[in-house]
Amino acid sequence: MSATSTTDTTRAREAMVDAIVADHARFGQPPLSPAVERALRTVPRHRFLPGLPTAEAYDHEQAVVTKEENGLALSSVSAPSIIATMLHRADLRPGQHVLEIGSGGYNAALIRELVGPFGQVTSIDIDSDVIVRAEELLADAAAEGVHLAVADGEHGFAARAPFDRIIVTAGAWDLPPAWDTQLAPDGRLVVPMRIRGLTRCLTLERTAAHGHWRAVAVDPCGFVRMQGAGEYWEPMPLLHEPDGAQVGLRLEDGPQPDIEALRTALTTDPAESWSGVTVGAEEATDGLDLFLASVADGWALLTAQRGAIQAGLIRPIVLTGTPALVDNDGASFAYRVLRKISGQERWEFGAVGHGPHATPVARQLTDLISRWDRNHRGGPGPHIELLPASIPTTDLPPGRVVPKRHTHTVLTWDRRPSSDT
Repeated sequence: MSATSTTDTTRAREAMVDAIVADHARFGQPPLSPAVERALRTVPRHRFLPGLPTAEAYDHEQAVVTKEENGLALSSVSAPSIIATMLHRADLRPGQHVLEIGSGGYNAALIRELVGPFGQVTSIDIDSDVIVRAEELLADAAAEGVHLAVADGEHGFAARAPFDRIIVTAGAWDLPPAWDTQLAPDGRLVVPMRIRGLTRCLTLERTAAHGHWRAVAVDPCGFVRMQGAGEYWEPMPLLHEPDGAQVGLRLEDGPQPDIEALRTALTTDPAESWSGVTVGAEEATDGLDLFLASVADGWALLTAQRGAIQAGLIRPIVLTGTPALVDNDGASFAYRVLRKISGQERWEFGAVGHGPHATPVARQLTDLISRWDRNHRGGPGPHIELLPASIPTTDLPPGRVVPKRHTHTVLTWDRRPSSDT
């Protein structure tokens, strides 16, 4: 590599970290630890993305798909911004033993930098091609001391346990027993977890006995789903089926609606309801999304292809999933929309309903949005606990209970002290 190109990549790497630091300040996130910031400024990300232009390799918000099949991403290098957040949350210390579930090379190299020469880094992936690639890239970057293995993340890696930290870099649906038993008693687990279809990065610590966890931090994120024994795909029936114009509902749990009735509902005239709650262009809405998922029995995520919007079937939404409610009748639904406020860089939350109860279900959604605005906006977010699935639901804490194979996820919201409703 020439001196000029070395200078270019160094500058790009510095600019990447500066952008991450600035974003943490702008969005009220905790500042990165000096150790994480130093590791990001040290490890050459472009070495793990050969062939990618330098500007893209060091784009702090860009994840890069490294393996794809039938249009589905199977492996990726996560965006530096979420990598930085997860490493900060993990609170890695020199000398620690760390398990990374979901390999790629770059994150393992950062962990190696953080735990130092007396630490231990184990990086596993279910895909042998991913492990071979990670081995080659780590060698090319002169990042030594990472133990790589092909293994199903659901089972951890008992041969090198116990671990002081487990960092999962694939989207999980549940927390398997192996992660619990292989983590040291005072360990910390950082995992992107799907909760009613929404993915949040949970930083988990035990509250008491094995299998009892509380989230000490909750961060928005997006990851390729786990494969293997822990893989889970929620039902997504289609309300409109033509390729390129599909409309679907992602339904993780709760009562199953009448899909044929909802298909008919989509063809009916829409009803609108507006909340009076507004949002700025750069304001995050992940807190609202999680609140709606926590409190709404009929919660769903409406998905769409662009052709459905172009055909006027639905209003512009987040294509991969916008908050929606299915009415108790199972034949009506509503989804969240925005409209721009004239002369301002702000948008108002509203809802569009379809079906025989289009107006009431749309109002139900905007009432919930208003409730979040009054009682929870700007607050700390929900308390999230993960408890063994063997515990009877009658013995669980109050809140939204999301039952899974190994655990119950319980979400509880505290109202802001200043709230009057």
